[in-house]
Amino acid sequence: MNQRLDIRIEKAFTDTFTHMQKARELLSADLSLQEVGTIVRVSTGIAIVSGLPGAGFEELLSFPKGIYGIAFNLDETEIGVVLLGDYWELSAGDEVHRTGRVMDIGVGNGLIGRVIDPLGRPLDDKTSLNLYERMPIERPAPPIMARLPVTEPLQTGVKVIDALLPIGRGQRELIMGDRQTGKTTIAIDTIINQKDKDVLCIYCAIGQRAASIAKTLAVLQHHNAMKYTLLLVTEGNESPGLNYICPYAATSIAEYFMLKGRNVLIVYDDLTQHARSYRELSLLLRRSPGREAFPGDIFYIHSRLLERATHLNKEHGGGSLTALPIIETEEQNISAYIPTNLISITDGQIYLSPTLFDLGILPAVDVGKSVSRVGGKAQLKVFREVSGALKLAYSQFEELENFARFGARLDANSQKIIERGQRIRAFLQQSESSPIAVAAQITILLALINGLFDAVSLLHIQAAQHALSDVANNFNADLTQRINSPNTLSNDDKKYILKNALEALLSFSKPLAIDTLTNDSTKQKINTEEV
Repeated sequence: MNQRLDIRIEKAFTDTFTHMQKARELLSADLSLQEVGTIVRVSTGIAIVSGLPGAGFEELLSFPKGIYGIAFNLDETEIGVVLLGDYWELSAGDEVHRTGRVMDIGVGNGLIGRVIDPLGRPLDDKTSLNLYERMPIERPAPPIMARLPVTEPLQTGVKVIDALLPIGRGQRELIMGDRQTGKTTIAIDTIINQKDKDVLCIYCAIGQRAASIAKTLAVLQHHNAMKYTLLLVTEGNESPGLNYICPYAATSIAEYFMLKGRNVLIVYDDLTQHARSYRELSLLLRRSPGREAFPGDIFYIHSRLLERATHLNKEHGGGSLTALPIIETEEQNISAYIPTNLISITDGQIYLSPTLFDLGILPAVDVGKSVSRVGGKAQLKVFREVSGALKLAYSQFEELENFARFGARLDANSQKIIERGQRIRAFLQQSESSPIAVAAQITILLALINGLFDAVSLLHIQAAQHALSDVANNFNADLTQRINSPNTLSNDDKKYILKNALEALLSFSKPLAIDTLTNDSTKQKINTEEV
């Protein structure tokens, strides 16, 4: 009995040592060489690191406590790193590790309707993001041969823009003006107007106050715009490094959807804060300052960002990326360094005048200083027909109005131009968060250029426009489709629209001028003549 037990014990030990020997023979140490650096010193938003000779430009570096940084200055013995987190959590002597990759961000359909930061971390109270694909935040712009001309309109719902300063899909239209002149309002109205238009919107808030971001989010939620909108934000107390990468991260997300064939609208609010953050980082990293203390490559960081906005051809998916960058001017100085840089990069600008804002003319768009370099090529033909002479008439009115301020007596024709111009100015006014559909804009424009508003008191212009909007909302589906089509309207359609507009405006006419709208000559013009 004892002999059998001894045999079994001996066999067990033999088998155990045999398995141990095989495991030892199969084990091979997986040794890899890693570079570990050390923080030399930490400053506001940057760190100086030594001991990483193999690190590349814009490589992502890992710091303790989950903080990351981007290698910016590559000197012989030290690296200047832009920190993407709470720099006060770090101290000299902490270890720094290479990641072997550049800064990237998660992309996917799960981002729609969410609020995130430039590192892809959710800032809302919803579930965590489950994204299985990532894209670098810095990507080369699409080549020229992959692009299409900008010909498809992107309707903003803002009358003064759609009629006089049209924006096309794939265009870069700059929104500029002093503080508190309504720049963000125009961008938000444009996002609200994209409802049911198959356009994905991205609002990129750079260094904004938390209260401003909360207000924007509340407006978008109130109009059910978050179903097709993503907010990528950094607050004013964030590190300048996060402000710097914010628009690039937002653009990579937009490009992901563009490459899928989607039409995307991105708003950068605003690039003035972006330029200031980059200037702060450059000065801290001891880069040479230039004009207004900005570094010499400030033009390049914005041009490589905005050049990524385009309209791709069918071979590359057919998607588009429309950019609305916002910048803030100081004392109406549009010839400052950053404004002139961005004016030369973009395809036009919308200038908001504080003088018009103070007069209560909202949106305070200065038509004379605003321009769209794409112009009528990105405008519906029906818009082009009815708004062709509108800008000229408005310019003539402004000249005569300035002349009349000196008390000069005007002839009847000049007085008529001023009265028509006052109604054009009233037409261009619009309350915020109330974009107007194309059919309603066309109805109001047709009535305006055909003189149907001449008999309407200036006090009743807005109410009359609401009445015409109700008329346009009751058009049948076929007429609405023809108005929104790329083709021109037939004379019969124009006469039908004017006839309905005339009936709606009769109740708003001045008592002494009601015959102007109801006389036989006007009716004859609407019923028989070509419009």
